[in-house]
Amino acid sequence: MRGTRTTARTRTLLAAPLIALALLTVTSCEDSGGSGSGYGAGPVSPSAEQPSPEQPPADAPAGTEAPADAAPDPAPEPAPATVTVKTAESELGTILVDGKGRTLYGFTKDKPGQATCDADCIAVWPALISATDVTAGPGTEAALLKETKLGTGAEQAVYGDWPLYYYVGDVTPGDVNGQGLDGEWFVIAADGKLIKKEAETVV
Repeated sequence: MRGTRTTARTRTLLAAPLIALALLTVTSCEDSGGSGSGYGAGPVSPSAEQPSPEQPPADAPAGTEAPADAAPDPAPEPAPATVTVKTAESELGTILVDGKGRTLYGFTKDKPGQATCDADCIAVWPALISATDVTAGPGTEAALLKETKLGTGAEQAVYGDWPLYYYVGDVTPGDVNGQGLDGEWFVIAADGKLIKKEAETVV
């Protein structure tokens, strides 16, 4: 009987430390999964009360942060420049020019107030077009200045009966190199009539 009690007591003494160790392990696991630092426990998932990084805090004023992908406000477009038709003195007399002094021409195949110059023609004789109303400058008659719509939706300036064109061969203001070409292109006088005399040849 004495040997049996001694064996039972020995087992009890050996079991006590094991039970204590088990309790200590369970307590440590519960602490690491709670509200502590989580050190060694991996990333902590955000709770319902903790906002995600993409969301501002609940007490932050609305609109304090712009979205990362928000486009910047577009810069204001510059106002269209005013286009002017005026007169200037040339070797052909007083003729129409634009605000920068470039010579303007009429095309004899055009109908009154209606342009007939096609794409190939426009490549050599660019039309005087403007996104704003064309202004009558010094020496011109405002009543003779108007506009005609082109097929592209743009508007071409017209003086008298003549839609207005430039000539690509004119390099500087005052050049009249397009005068009389093909017997169809002529500069225009202040009264809206074509000037058909030939330009003086410089020797």
